[in-house]
Amino acid sequence: MRHGIVLFTSDRGITPAAAARAAEAAGFDAFHVPEHTHIPVKREAPHPRTGDSSLPDDRYLRTLDPWVALATAASVTTRIRLATAVALPVESDPITLAKTIASLDHLSAGRVTLGVGFGWNVDELADHGVPGGKRRTVLREYLEAMRALWTDDEASYAGEFVSFGASWAWPKPVQAHIPVIVGAGGTEKTFRWIAKSADGWLTTPGDTDIEDKARRLREIWREAGRAGEPEISALGVRPDPGNLAALEAAGVTETIFGLPDRSPGEVEAWLQRLAGKLGLSAGSR
Repeated sequence: MRHGIVLFTSDRGITPAAAARAAEAAGFDAFHVPEHTHIPVKREAPHPRTGDSSLPDDRYLRTLDPWVALATAASVTTRIRLATAVALPVESDPITLAKTIASLDHLSAGRVTLGVGFGWNVDELADHGVPGGKRRTVLREYLEAMRALWTDDEASYAGEFVSFGASWAWPKPVQAHIPVIVGAGGTEKTFRWIAKSADGWLTTPGDTDIEDKARRLREIWREAGRAGEPEISALGVRPDPGNLAALEAAGVTETIFGLPDRSPGEVEAWLQRLAGKLGLSAGSR
């Protein structure tokens, strides 16, 4: 089971480059960042954790662009995977986003993992012209269109929300298949969407009974005729040995721990303590 960290980026505290470099040096496998283009002041969408329009953290208002953040991290690391937890692809143009992700994968020697969300903040989506009731359909079309641009010499796509004719687009990603992990509540609907359109599941802070949900996801995966096993990333879990062993036995492939909103020195010390609890060897993974 791999171990990663997520930095809730903002314009204060440790930079993504410094955090990724420290995480790689401590032996972690992946570095994740989130995405919000903006937060509308007036919102009707409740936050999943607060249950109303209030936000649990002011960093929602200050989030850095994830691809710029990961590019800075790529420039100071060599091994750690560069991931989003989660990005909101439907808030970008799919052609330019495909170029951005392919460029990052090219320049990082194939280290990108695309964690995506459907978007809890439908008011934010609306400002990008995405109808809340169609957000899953829009995301599926975006992913399919980007896959075409990443893999086909002459790519084209025709959908309800994305459409373009035969086109050339290089660079192609270094990876033959950029992994796509969906961060969403562990429901039957989510799992069936993943089995059809993605490579794995990223749990939410509200998910409980992860072992049972992981088992159900694997059942749906097999029913859909998918080969192998889905990736399962558990967010915000306890780092004690018993809990980690139970998650690994249930098929969890990665744990992700959130970095505290503290000074750079405090974050680096926190990473070292966590690495010790997990039994990571500096620079050896």
